[in-house]
Amino acid sequence: MELTEAGPEDCPELLVLQRCCWVQEAVLNDTLDIPALHETLEDVRDWTKTWSVWVLRDEHRLVGAVRARLEGDRWELGRLMVAPDLAGRGLGRRLLEHAEARVPAEARRFALFTGARSTRNITLYQRAGYRLTDAPEAGGHIKGAVYLEKDVTQR
Repeated sequence: MELTEAGPEDCPELLVLQRCCWVQEAVLNDTLDIPALHETLEDVRDWTKTWSVWVLRDEHRLVGAVRARLEGDRWELGRLMVAPDLAGRGLGRRLLEHAEARVPAEARRFALFTGARSTRNITLYQRAGYRLTDAPEAGGHIKGAVYLEKDVTQR
């Protein structure tokens, strides 16, 4: 499997993979009010311009992705996704480690969020050293989400 930076040609497949992954999140968390489920191809194209995005391919199939950006002193990670049929094989951990390894020098902490009932995701993040925390800023809370952080020196 090859892990590379995403390009514009990856956006349609990113959107399809994102929908596959977040439908499961919607079922687990009993809500369709998940931003990733409502994004369009244009939205995905836009965030690939403002975030660092990496894709994981098995041959020609896009099977995983993650994005990250610097926001203040936080290296924000998001849209960590693995094709549902490949879950549990360490690909999520590989993507997480890849994004963490690219942290800019000015970042002091990693930050991410997931669904409150997404125990598999929460377990992955806690095993990687993340701890549950409050939402990053007033008004920034997404209903049904939990926020996790870890100090950059813990990677």
